[in-house]
Amino acid sequence: MLDSPDSAQRLLQQLRFPCGDVPAPGDIKQVARGVHWLRMPLPFQLNHINLWMIEEVDGWTIVDTGINAAATKELWEKIFADKLAGKPVTRVVATHLHPDHVGLAGWLCERWNAPLLMTLGDYMSALAIRNEISDSDEQRQTHLVRNGVPAERIALFHRHRGGYAKGVTPLPAAFQRLIHAHPITLGGHRWDVIVGRGHAPEHASLWCPELNVLIAGDQVLPKISTNVGVWPNEPFADSLTWFLDSFSRFRRLPADALVLPSHGFPFIGLHTRLDQLVAHHDDRLNDIAQAMTRAGAAGVTGWDMVPVLFPRHLDNNQIVFAFSETLAHLHCLETRARARRTIVDGVHRFVALVDPALGAGPDDAIEMMDTGTA
Repeated sequence: MLDSPDSAQRLLQQLRFPCGDVPAPGDIKQVARGVHWLRMPLPFQLNHINLWMIEEVDGWTIVDTGINAAATKELWEKIFADKLAGKPVTRVVATHLHPDHVGLAGWLCERWNAPLLMTLGDYMSALAIRNEISDSDEQRQTHLVRNGVPAERIALFHRHRGGYAKGVTPLPAAFQRLIHAHPITLGGHRWDVIVGRGHAPEHASLWCPELNVLIAGDQVLPKISTNVGVWPNEPFADSLTWFLDSFSRFRRLPADALVLPSHGFPFIGLHTRLDQLVAHHDDRLNDIAQAMTRAGAAGVTGWDMVPVLFPRHLDNNQIVFAFSETLAHLHCLETRARARRTIVDGVHRFVALVDPALGAGPDDAIEMMDTGTA
């Protein structure tokens, strides 16, 4: 979900971007002691991902991998040839299961005989999705019909299936688990694992107090808000509430921490950005609440609300993500007792319970949409 250009520019002006230009393809750029930034292309509207390399005494740790694509592998090989100073890759960390983050984990781990570090929830989910055991056509159709998707539009959601396996090489058969609040050592420094939910089952961000650096992954992005969706394998998930709840873990970090996001530029202004995201989602929740109120006792479906949250034209890929995020907002309103779910002929409809003119109560956190990468 993108803010208007004017609004996005105003919000960006409240942050600081101290790291300068993007590193050239196949190059790396030091942004903190021993921490290096590189960027890989993506074949989506969101056309890049930031990756990170941490120099060890005897090697390198890679944090996130890029998508499985020939161009990405070629850039990695250039980095291996020119930038490693004769030292091997000793570990691969994946912040979460999405293809731009874990797509080449298996390839990198095999090439360097290096272990994969990942949360249990995201490792197991990645295996299930890649092996197509978590989402059947029947399950998806039930989910779509339940939420009001017209019969003639269901096929476009089916076409989305199978893309994950193309973007993700086979994962290692074993991994090392990342656990919230259990620190790991990278580059001779302690990094605390901060697990967030909503965008992924157990998204791992990494915080180094000594360096004052947060590798945020997709949990906190400077310009867009991360996709928070409801998917057929967990059709009643309250993803947006979970995502908001996770923000309290980041508010404990210093306001002047250097945030290394997966998309956009490294920035300073963590607390400001969290506040911006909370306000963004409160606005979106109010937009849906007002539309529900206008619908009266008949209520609205998830499909009805997609153009309310996303009034611009959406391509087929974007519609899939927009629909999932719209459901997440409706489920959040239900949790906040601002909407009531009813079932009419098997279709779930949401009826307003609270006058949206009264607004929402104070809340703690939320996000936006990086379409094409989940």
